[in-house]
Amino acid sequence: MPSSERSPSTAAAAWPRWIAHRGAGRRAPENTLAAFRHGWQLGYRAFECDVKLSADGEPYLLHDDTLERTTSGRGPAAAADWASLSRLDAGTWCGPGWAGEPPARLAALAAFANAEGLHVNLELKPLPGQAEATGQAVADAVRRLWQPGTPPPWLSSFQPAALAAAAAAAPELPRALLLDALTPGWMDQAQALGCQGAVLNHRLVDAEVLRGLRARGLACWVYTVNEADRADALWALGVDRIITDTLGP
Repeated sequence: MPSSERSPSTAAAAWPRWIAHRGAGRRAPENTLAAFRHGWQLGYRAFECDVKLSADGEPYLLHDDTLERTTSGRGPAAAADWASLSRLDAGTWCGPGWAGEPPARLAALAAFANAEGLHVNLELKPLPGQAEATGQAVADAVRRLWQPGTPPPWLSSFQPAALAAAAAAAPELPRALLLDALTPGWMDQAQALGCQGAVLNHRLVDAEVLRGLRARGLACWVYTVNEADRADALWALGVDRIITDTLGP
């Protein structure tokens, strides 16, 4: 490696290579505790999931801004408090064997991660207008819920304002900028946010992008890779971690 380049942070290097998307990819109802348990049984020890806030400020796992796709609820997620969310069925849509599985609080995921020593990438997925509040609340919750000795979660987001708020609340937590397109100055932005890496759509990654990240000491994670040939090509290129629905252990 040329002397002008730096290795990614040791925090990034400690992670397993494969990261299960939303708990167990397509194998279980996404963003539920059942998915994390299932992913663990399949051999995964690193996981990605989406975190947002209920109407009364409880951090919980959900990808969409509405409830219909993955729960028995209806309407905007922003209108639901945790008491209402906790009574929803977030499993049946994935198959009758998952019926009755509720949405997961971040606190429940933390308990599982603490018990098993898991690595977790928490994507800050704010509802509209809640970027700063979500970044601060999730960072505060991580500080409170994750035990010393458990790998600290990485906080990632497409929304720089959420990452900035998380950095202000818990600067010691590792962060990563999520990107679906390479916008002008994106590496500068990642560095300005104090990120340890970037999580990129795998189609964006080539040797030039990887060299730029390495020169700045940033890790390169990619999502969501479900074809073995593409994963092999990305490993050969030198990416650090792959988020997947179907590959891995």
